[in-house]
Amino acid sequence: MSMIDFLFGRPLASAEDHAQKIGAAAGVPIFGLDALGSAAYGPEAALTLLIPLGLAGVHYIVPISGCIVALLAIVYFSYRQTIEAYPTGGGSYTVATENLGVFPGLLAAAALLIDYVLVVAVGISAGAGALVSAAPSLQPHTLAVCLFALVAITIVNLRGVRDTGTAFLVPTYLFVVCLAAVLAFGLWKIILSGGHPSPASPPRELSGAGQAAGLWILLRAFSSGCTAMTGVEAVSNGVTSFREPRAKSARKTLSIIITILMALLIGIAYLCRAYGVGATEPGAPGYESVLSQLAGAVAGKGLFYYVTMGSILLVLVLQANTAFAGFPRLCHAIAEKGYLPRSLTIRGRRLVYSQGIYLLAFLSALLLALFGGITDRLIPLFAVGAFLAFTLSQAGMVAHWKRIRGSRALHSMAINGIGAAATGVTTVVVIVSKFSEGAWVTLLLIPGFLALMIAVRRHYDWVNRQVINPGALDTEELRPPLVVVPIEKWSTVSEKALRFALMLSPDVIAVHVELDEEDDGLSQSWQAYVEGPIRQAGLTPPRIVLLKSPYRYVIYPIVDYVLKLEDLHPGRKIAVVVPNLVEKHWYHRLLHNQRGELLTALLVIKGNRRIVVVNVPWYLDA
Repeated sequence: MSMIDFLFGRPLASAEDHAQKIGAAAGVPIFGLDALGSAAYGPEAALTLLIPLGLAGVHYIVPISGCIVALLAIVYFSYRQTIEAYPTGGGSYTVATENLGVFPGLLAAAALLIDYVLVVAVGISAGAGALVSAAPSLQPHTLAVCLFALVAITIVNLRGVRDTGTAFLVPTYLFVVCLAAVLAFGLWKIILSGGHPSPASPPRELSGAGQAAGLWILLRAFSSGCTAMTGVEAVSNGVTSFREPRAKSARKTLSIIITILMALLIGIAYLCRAYGVGATEPGAPGYESVLSQLAGAVAGKGLFYYVTMGSILLVLVLQANTAFAGFPRLCHAIAEKGYLPRSLTIRGRRLVYSQGIYLLAFLSALLLALFGGITDRLIPLFAVGAFLAFTLSQAGMVAHWKRIRGSRALHSMAINGIGAAATGVTTVVVIVSKFSEGAWVTLLLIPGFLALMIAVRRHYDWVNRQVINPGALDTEELRPPLVVVPIEKWSTVSEKALRFALMLSPDVIAVHVELDEEDDGLSQSWQAYVEGPIRQAGLTPPRIVLLKSPYRYVIYPIVDYVLKLEDLHPGRKIAVVVPNLVEKHWYHRLLHNQRGELLTALLVIKGNRRIVVVNVPWYLDA
């Protein structure tokens, strides 16, 4: 087995695609990790904004979480409608494009692309935060931990949908079981103590109220907590990954994910208030995540604590899989319309869109490096793209039901209309409350992505106009080209190239660059080994042109000569036959110059439609 097969698995044939389909059990870890994992940093993001309120701020987390859960329920019912209406996959881009037009669709796509990149960056950095909480000595290496996790998650996703679901199955359900155990045990202790439980491991002490709980700080806390809703759209994006009946499997998966997420959010908020658990300053010495404090307060910092923190770490890191499942599919849908490079539509060796995975990994690594791997610095950028995509998707669904009508159309339109209004208002709240903290960056990135996609589409349109079918074959001036063969020295490599050139045309010019400090004797060997045999065969021998190069350049004199030939022979094709030595092993290429590749590249860049480059390889034996 090769190393490539070991890391990424054997190549899959297109006919094996049906075997890669998944059910609800595997759908939860593949499409639900983002949503479930956000329970670890959504409440913490809200509590971080409440730090100035001290102990009083912890009491506001329950009503804030209640508002988030209510909004989550609205979005849930809205996306159930979307899955039913678009069983072939109805992400924000598809829904908005088909029902609202091209520009709203691209706006949703830009917002969602940014959101997916942030899903990876925030998830991995939150996972690193959980690890640092359990092992504080790793805090100086937070960024290195993030990048290592990103490489690992990228390799797993390149193995394909089914392998990814299998790999993530155990960590996902271990995370759910551990957090459920923490919440259940914590609630049981609250009931036994009459509402005043004693922490097994006391959480960080909270100060008294530093400032009053104004509407502004509560809105900011709510908007930060809304990051717990990211990832809800993932199931509707990936409906085609499910086994038949696809829509039913996708809706079942969505229901499981949302039910678990609601229970976790309410449970975490209630226990934080009961045990007096608040946030600590992210990135500061002594930082400890909210879930770390909560697990310690409920069960102490024994074996169960480390198992729980390990499951949280795994899920927070692996939740990036949701983006790795959705981002390449979204890029594929956009690229099919010509708004992104068409290479993003090609599936790789494991039937996944590998180019999209590579692009997501690169952008996420860049973002992690820019922000030092600290979650809280990324939170302000996070919710804007997600909620803008929510809003456009639900508004598109309203237009969809209005267009198709029917007995249930009015009911469905009302559900999606409420979803659009709720997420629209939330989008405005998030933008206003988080603008000065970094949300303005997202508001600049979205138009930037829009401009990029429009520019790509304009380029493809321009190319199509240039290469459109010209009609019948043009049979004029079908004469042999003037052939140029660059020759370094007389060898089997140059012999093969020259033989091929003589097959193309009787008019062949051999070009050799003479360096001042050497005399390779090509002129003498040319007469003996080339001109003599060709004359005996009754053929016209090729001309040899010697180019002087006082500054030891080899490539540029040949390029200049070919361009001059083009000017001297208007209306005639110039074919440049480039001999190439091909080594058996890639590392042998380091031992030879690559002048053939460089010459080819320069001729393609500097030439025009009358210059044709032909590479003639000579393969070395083993």
